[in-house]
Amino acid sequence: MKWTELTIRSTEEAVEMIANRLHELGAGGVSIEETGSLNRKRDTSLGQWYEFDLNDIPEGEAVIKAYFNENEDVAALEADLRPFLAMLQDEIGIDIGQGTLEARIVDDEDWADAWKQYFKPLRVSERLTVKPTWEEYEAGPGELVIEMDPGMAFGTGTHATTALCLRTLERVVKPGDHVIDVGTGSGILAVAAAKLGAERVLAVDLDPVAVSSAKENSRLNGMSDRIVVLESDLLQVLRRSEAGETASELGVKLPVQVVVANILAEIILLFIGDVYEALQPGGRYIVSGVITAKAEQVENGLRERGFVIESREEDSDWVVIVARKPEAP
Repeated sequence: MKWTELTIRSTEEAVEMIANRLHELGAGGVSIEETGSLNRKRDTSLGQWYEFDLNDIPEGEAVIKAYFNENEDVAALEADLRPFLAMLQDEIGIDIGQGTLEARIVDDEDWADAWKQYFKPLRVSERLTVKPTWEEYEAGPGELVIEMDPGMAFGTGTHATTALCLRTLERVVKPGDHVIDVGTGSGILAVAAAKLGAERVLAVDLDPVAVSSAKENSRLNGMSDRIVVLESDLLQVLRRSEAGETASELGVKLPVQVVVANILAEIILLFIGDVYEALQPGGRYIVSGVITAKAEQVENGLRERGFVIESREEDSDWVVIVARKPEAP
């Protein structure tokens, strides 16, 4: 089988938004290659190791490749992506770098497994390590290993936003908590919450491919009995069940102790009220996928709905915010 390979040359700052858009357009797979320079500063505070080949990608830049059916209308894809890239640059303030698009036809063997060489076991926090299913790895004492096969879904733990969420979940989630993961993608955050002791987790995503991937990754980690994965536009699924049926249909008992969302700032602002209603008093909302330039806007939106901002952490121009629903007076 042949595929249309669409290559976008951009920046590390823009990769998550571009990759997410490519998945929305129906890409059968997305690979991201960042600079392999030996001069690149790496965070080794947790003993991470990096086994990327050297390449000639300049510092801060990235090459994003998406794979579509051979008969995909490339002109239609470009007609969508060019205005999208312009919007990132002009309206959101994301540096898209070159922002060039190129297309070519490739065979299965040219790409199907090539991206796997860049996905290695990664220690992302004091307790959590993300490991691809095809890699051998021996966990240390107290280490929690998340087995991942992302397939066509987005989220392996290597991007700053996902890593920020994982570290924050480790700090926030308590044994016995009920957690909702909005925009679950590969299911990595839902699995992490369960590994950290959450009794029940509801993971939702609008993309049926992500739903399938999250279910499979829950199974790979032995968490299918604690994680319910449903297709839903944000938290619309909470409105489908009557109050008496919620626990059995959704897997979690409302209101929950923790909600986590690793999605774009513009989307987060759309459903803050739904999150507030889904949380118990004292519950926490972990918000990521937010670029530094949009953090204040998101924080203001959270405060306007009644949340108290507890903490904010930054990594590579991305931000994770923890907001708390106040206790009842």
